[in-house]
Amino acid sequence: MAMQASRLLGRSLVKPRPSVLPRSQLARRWLSTGPEGASAPPPPRPSFWKRFLQVTGSVTLVTVATGGALYYVAQKDRTPGPQLPHDPTKKTLVILGSGWGATSLLNSLDTVDYNVIVISPKNYFLFTPLLPSVAVGTLSPRSILQPTRYVTRHKKRQVTVIEASATDVDPTTKTVTFADTSEIQGLVSTTTIPYDYLVFAVGAEVQTFNIPGVREHACFMKELEDAEKMQRRFLDCLESAAFPGQTTEEIKRLLHMVVVGGGPTGVELSGELHDFLEQDLRSWYPELAEHVRISLVEALPSVLPMFSKQLIDYTESTFKEAKIDILTKTMVKEVRDKSVVLQLPDKSIAEVPCGLVVWAAGNTLRKVTRDLMAKFPDVQTNRRGITVDECLRMVGSNGSIFAIGDCTATSYAPTAQVASQEGAYLARVLAQLAKKDEAEARLRELQAQGADALSPEAKEEREQLEKRLAKLEKVRPFKYSHQGSLAYIGSDKAIADLPFFNGNLATGGVATFLFWRSAYLSTLFSMRNRILVATDWLYVKLFGRDVSRE
Repeated sequence: MAMQASRLLGRSLVKPRPSVLPRSQLARRWLSTGPEGASAPPPPRPSFWKRFLQVTGSVTLVTVATGGALYYVAQKDRTPGPQLPHDPTKKTLVILGSGWGATSLLNSLDTVDYNVIVISPKNYFLFTPLLPSVAVGTLSPRSILQPTRYVTRHKKRQVTVIEASATDVDPTTKTVTFADTSEIQGLVSTTTIPYDYLVFAVGAEVQTFNIPGVREHACFMKELEDAEKMQRRFLDCLESAAFPGQTTEEIKRLLHMVVVGGGPTGVELSGELHDFLEQDLRSWYPELAEHVRISLVEALPSVLPMFSKQLIDYTESTFKEAKIDILTKTMVKEVRDKSVVLQLPDKSIAEVPCGLVVWAAGNTLRKVTRDLMAKFPDVQTNRRGITVDECLRMVGSNGSIFAIGDCTATSYAPTAQVASQEGAYLARVLAQLAKKDEAEARLRELQAQGADALSPEAKEEREQLEKRLAKLEKVRPFKYSHQGSLAYIGSDKAIADLPFFNGNLATGGVATFLFWRSAYLSTLFSMRNRILVATDWLYVKLFGRDVSRE
C-alpha cells in the first residue's frame, strides 16, 4: 500500500501542467466549437448559375438605367419647348454663314437681346476636321453634320433660319440681299432685309492659284459634297483598275493618288487613304493592293509647318514606313485628265500619271466678301481678307458690321479653333452692346422729362446709368488662346503640339491618337454627333469600311 501510494504521488508530480492559451485563441476556439466542441461546417458556395444571374442582373440594371437616361436626354433635345416671339423693340442681328464662327456665336448668344436672323446656303454646321474620315468611309457623312435649327430651336427667343446665299451687303442702308440657290425655288427667290448689326462669317472658298485644270479635274476637300465626290472617284479608280484586260501601266496610273497640300487636311487625308488600303483594300482587292500608291505634294520645304520640327520629322518617318511619298519643294503646274504636271525642286518639269488628284492647298475670298470690301476702298485694302479692329469690327463700318473666321485678315491662322473663339467672344460683345443700348434708351427717357421734373430717385437712377454707360463703352479686345494643334497621320497614330506652361509639349504615337479621338469627340457640338461618330468608329473597327460604290 505504501509503495502504491508513492507511485501515484510520483506520477502526479511528473504529470505535465495544462498549457494556458492566450485569450484570442480561447475566443477563436470558443467561437469555432459547438455545444459539443465540434467545428461548424463552412458556408456553402453559391452555385454557378446563382453567380451568373447576379452578374447578369447587375449588368442589366446598369444598361437599363444608362439607356433610360440617354433616351430622356435625347427626347429632351428632340422636343424643344416654346420660344419667345420676335420683339419689335429689339434690334435685328443678321448672321451670314453657318460655319465654325457663326455656330459658336449662336451657341453662346443670348437671343433674348436681339431678333436674330441666320442666312446661309447650308442649313447645317459641318465638322470639317473629320472630313477626311468621310472621304474614305471611316465616318458616315451625317455623323459630322448638325442642323442649324438644332441650335436655334433651343434658344430662348425665336431665330429665323434662311437657306440662301448672300449676294450683296449695303453698309449705307444697312441691308442684306440674298437669293435662293437651291434646286427647287418658289415664286420669291430673292429679297432684301434690314439689319442693325451684321455678323459677316461667310468663310472662304478653295484657292486654285489659277492653275490650269484644277477645277476641271481635281477633287477638293472643303465641303461635304467634296468628300463624297472623292470617295466615289477613288472607288471608281479601283473598279476601273480591276476591269479585265487593263495593262500594268494603266493599273498603276489608276491607283496613283496625288494629294496636293501639306497642311493638316492633306496629311490626314493621306493617312486615312493608307488606313483604307491596309485595313480593307488588301482584303477585298488583294490583286490591286500592291499597286496603290499615295503621293503628298507640298510647295514648302516641309509638311505641317505649324508644328514643331520634332513632329514634322516624326510624320515624315511615319509616312516613309507607310510608303507614302512626300514631295516637298514641288509645285503643281497643271492638272490634266490622267496626269499632273509638277515642277520638281531642281526646277525640272515632270508629268506624273495618276488616277485621282485631291486639292487641299489654301483658301481665297468669296465674291460677296470682295464686293463688300470694295465699298470701303480707302481702308479695306488687304487682299487676304476683311480688315477688322481689335474687337472684330469691320474697319470703316462704324461698328455695325462684325467679321469673323476665314473671311478676315488677322494675325491668326485661318483655323476652326480661331473662328470658334471669335464667335464666343463676339457673343459676349453683343451682350454688352445690348446692355448699352438698353441703358441709353432709359437715359434718353429720363433726359426727356427735364432735369427739374425728375424726382430724387430718378436723378439717382440717371447718375447710375451714366456711370454704367461709361463702363459699357469699354469693350475688351479679342485675345486668342491657342489650345494646341492636332493631326492624324495614319496607322493609328497622331501628333499633338500642345501648350505646356511656358513651352510646348510635342507628342506622337498611338496614345496621342487616342487623345486625338477624345479631343474631337468633346469638340463636337451635340451629344447626337458624339454618339454617331463613336458608333461609326466602332463599326469600322468591327466590320471595316464599305467598299460599295453608289
